[in-house]
Amino acid sequence: MWNPGDVVAWRGIFRGRIWHVQPTIVVKDSPSEIVVTLLPGTECMADENYPAAKKNGKRLWDFKEQDWNLRKYIWRTNRLLLLFEPEKFYSTILFWDHTSHEFLCYYINFQQPFKRGRDSIDTLDLDLDLIIHPDFSTEWKDEADYQKAIEHEIISAEWVQGIENAKPEIFERLEKRRYPYDGSWLDWMPDPKWEPPKLPEDWDKV
Repeated sequence: MWNPGDVVAWRGIFRGRIWHVQPTIVVKDSPSEIVVTLLPGTECMADENYPAAKKNGKRLWDFKEQDWNLRKYIWRTNRLLLLFEPEKFYSTILFWDHTSHEFLCYYINFQQPFKRGRDSIDTLDLDLDLIIHPDFSTEWKDEADYQKAIEHEIISAEWVQGIENAKPEIFERLEKRRYPYDGSWLDWMPDPKWEPPKLPEDWDKV
């Protein structure tokens, strides 16, 4: 188990290679949940088309048979708290503006169930996202990309079923204001001694 303050790499793994990696700081680690934070100023790695890939650059299916090149970029503006639960096809992410500390949203990131590495949390983003605004209204995001990834056989039928099974659980939690929508994390602040972390040793070893 990790201790608060430990640095672990949040990694996307595609075709046995690193797709992206972001160093995070452990807030909590237990058998039922891993909570980490991503701080502005953190040096990360992603495909060289990022962040243009979110608009008009290449997407995951463009690399179904070809390799990609990682480059460094700096995470800016927002502070994230990421909640990973075992076996779930999603993580729950809380966003704050790091300067004003304004809470921006809950963000459901649909993904493969994570695997714990020595110093990493390994998964793969499955494109589909759900934004939950502070007033608890919801907004689907990247639905077209999700469908294209299915069409290109990047996302398997098993993963689609995992996402479909997760949706009722998410909305039931939201409707009943069950954790993590009970406000228990809204006043959370990182330890003021924490600095944006560096990539841990062997971050690129899969």
